[in-house]
Amino acid sequence: MSTPVLSLRDLVVEIPTRTGVLRPVNGVSFDIAAGEILGVVGESGAGKSMTGNAVIGLLDRPARIVSGEVRLLDQPIQSLRGEALRRLRGKRMGMIFQDPLTSLNPLLTIGDQLTETIREHLDVGQSEARERAIAALDEVGIPAARQRIGSYPHEFSGGMRQRVVIALALCAEPELVIADEPTTALDVSVQAQIIALLKRLCRDRGVAVMLVTHDMGVIAEAADRIAVMYAGGVVELGPVREVITRPFHPYTGGLMASTPGASKGMRRLRQIPGSMPRLDALPDGCPFHPRCERAEAACRENPGPSLAACDGRAACWFPLTEPKEAVS
Repeated sequence: MSTPVLSLRDLVVEIPTRTGVLRPVNGVSFDIAAGEILGVVGESGAGKSMTGNAVIGLLDRPARIVSGEVRLLDQPIQSLRGEALRRLRGKRMGMIFQDPLTSLNPLLTIGDQLTETIREHLDVGQSEARERAIAALDEVGIPAARQRIGSYPHEFSGGMRQRVVIALALCAEPELVIADEPTTALDVSVQAQIIALLKRLCRDRGVAVMLVTHDMGVIAEAADRIAVMYAGGVVELGPVREVITRPFHPYTGGLMASTPGASKGMRRLRQIPGSMPRLDALPDGCPFHPRCERAEAACRENPGPSLAACDGRAACWFPLTEPKEAVS
């Protein structure tokens, strides 16, 4: 089996506060292979974006990685700081942020931002960097790229700005791209275009993509595998079609039941009762048990069973596809 591009093992992020220590990421493990899109999904506060920021080294103080491993092509990177981390970002890891308008510099042209990134990470001159920038814009579907390279971000539509951000993330030929809610601010038709673009670029370039979103529709369309997160941990992991059509964890089942379908028939959407627990008030046992209809005494007393990376099982004592039985 080939080495995964990204490998997380028991990653823990802590935030010290006056009243205690919070763990927004608590024991997260998964792999992403070259050319694969892993969808990371869950409600707000599940730890999705924090996991992505921990991987690429964008945690805001006082948040910090306290244990676990982050490996990029088997190279541990969780302890990198300063110049070593800066050389890694952009060159080997790219980032697509949620709001393209705020992630682009309004005072610089699109071409200036692309050529600066290219020259910072690749050994090329100004003219070659400009040609590479034009090619990158053309690859992501910017019409008349040679003419538009001198435009400023405000001269592009939201969908075009997001394409520019994707070009920026890929222009230095990274091995890993973290896409944090890349379609949230876009209308449905543009969302479909961006998803198709990400899938094509991922396959053509062999880039590993960590796609962070709360939208199960985006996951179903774009991802190869899915990691469902709840209260800082991964509760289900497996091939996207299997997880969507046959969810194991009750939380995953609740997410699917609350997602509108594309079929013509009408069905009542079900809401997951309650809300995500605060990090300073996590319940004992399985963190989902106060909202779970299948919860038993074992769920209130013991954390869910461990979820090994890539095994496709749910971290649940009573998965949806198995009958309830006593847990020793």
